[in-house]
Amino acid sequence: MGNDVLNASEIDRLIGQRLKALRAERAWSLDELAAESGVSRATLSRLENAEVSPTTAVLGKLCAAYGMTLSRLMRMVEDTFAPMVPRQEQPVWRDEESGFLRRSISPPSSALAGEALECTLEAGCSLAYDRPPRPGLEHHLWLLEGKLEVTVQGRSHHMRPGDSLRYQLFGTSVFTTPPGCGAHYVLFMV
Repeated sequence: MGNDVLNASEIDRLIGQRLKALRAERAWSLDELAAESGVSRATLSRLENAEVSPTTAVLGKLCAAYGMTLSRLMRMVEDTFAPMVPRQEQPVWRDEESGFLRRSISPPSSALAGEALECTLEAGCSLAYDRPPRPGLEHHLWLLEGKLEVTVQGRSHHMRPGDSLRYQLFGTSVFTTPPGCGAHYVLFMV
C-alpha cells in the first residue's frame, strides 16, 4: 500500500504510531518531549492517539527534538511492508568465520516494531556481542534443535530443544554451542 491510497485519517494514525515509537525509543515521557520540543503535552498525546492532524510547524518542532528531518519522518511513516515473505525472498547471510547462518524470516521495517530471525550456529562456535544496538532491545529466543548456551550480562542459560529464553539487552551477550553439537533457533527482536 503506497501513500497515494492512504486516506488522511490513516496517515494521521501512522504518524501517531511513529511519533509514539520515537518517544518510546528514547524512553521520554510526554512531559520530557513537551519540554524538549515546545509542543504541549496535551497536543502530543492527541497526536500520538491520532485525535488531531499534525501541522507542519508541530512536526518540524518534533523532528528537531528527535534530530531528524521531516522528510525522514515521513519516509518512516510511508514505508510499507509486504505481509507475506516467501522463503525464497528472505535475506540470508552466512559468516563463514564464525559458522553462523542468519535468515531474516520477518525482515525489519520502519512500520513494524519487531523482526524475526532463523539462526544456525555450527558445533563448537561462539558469537560474542559487546553491547546491543539499542539498550533494552528485547529478545525472545526459541531453540528448535541442538544445544545452546546463551550468556546475557554475565548470566548463563543452558538451552535444550523446545526451551525459550526472554531477555532485554543492556550489556554483553554470548551465544555458544558445545563441541559436536550445533544449534538451530528462532530469535524474535522487539
